[in-house]
Amino acid sequence: MISVVIISKDEASLDDTLTAVTAQAKALEESAEIVVVDASDGRLDYIRLRHQAQVRWMQFDQPPGVTVSIPHQRNAGVRAAEGEIIVFTDAGCQPEPEWLAQLVRPLLQDEHVATGMALSPPGSTGESMADRMTVQGTLANRYIKECSTITLAFRRGVFDTVGGFDEGFAYGSDTDFIWRITDVGYRIRGVPDAITRHDAGSLRRQLRRSYVYGKARVRLYRKHRARLRHVLREDITVVAYPAFLLGLPLTLISPFYLALLLIPAWRNRSDGAVGVLKNLTFGAGVLAELAAS
Repeated sequence: MISVVIISKDEASLDDTLTAVTAQAKALEESAEIVVVDASDGRLDYIRLRHQAQVRWMQFDQPPGVTVSIPHQRNAGVRAAEGEIIVFTDAGCQPEPEWLAQLVRPLLQDEHVATGMALSPPGSTGESMADRMTVQGTLANRYIKECSTITLAFRRGVFDTVGGFDEGFAYGSDTDFIWRITDVGYRIRGVPDAITRHDAGSLRRQLRRSYVYGKARVRLYRKHRARLRHVLREDITVVAYPAFLLGLPLTLISPFYLALLLIPAWRNRSDGAVGVLKNLTFGAGVLAELAAS
């Protein structure tokens, strides 16, 4: 049994995701189920009714005091799933043909974890740098060090070994889950043919996401302190942009300090100013979390 778990909260785009995923699940040679963990308090019932013959729908009630229930919903979905292989995707994702079959194929052989490529829709802007890094990393490496849960498959034993998602995180629980998987020795097989499309949303939404991801990164390194030894080599953004923001008073002495931004702007020139702005917002999130601690 293969269980596709989709979490949702008020995303009307879940309708299109379910249409695509149910078709691919039906085409598999193996038996499959789709489990939706919905925190919309009934506001998506019209979608539930449309897909009720093919989807098992779980109404999720957020715990008191919890505003971001991503890890809670993922844990609930895996616990309710009947499959030995668990597949994650998100509401709003649009899988390309054969996404599901390609993603689970390594697990039907001898792999334990596999990830596909989550790319922007054709013609979309604002995520081109992230898309290039995803494509280059997946094509160049048989195994991936870090990935998103937007397109992720794993055996249930992997989930049980690491204890599921840490519900102490608001944002960042996905990365924490991946880090713990690799820390205990599992390898993440990259599957370049398993492609799903995901719209990053408006610039405002992208900037807000960058800010909360910056805050989450600090919390991640507090939990995974051993990874700080490699931060300058593997995660320079979490150091460089906060340091630049701290140095902004230097513009009073030399306005040329701002010219330092021309280096990343040139390297990421296909993203225009958006890529640099998102990184600065990420850096602001890092500083905000450090100041709050």
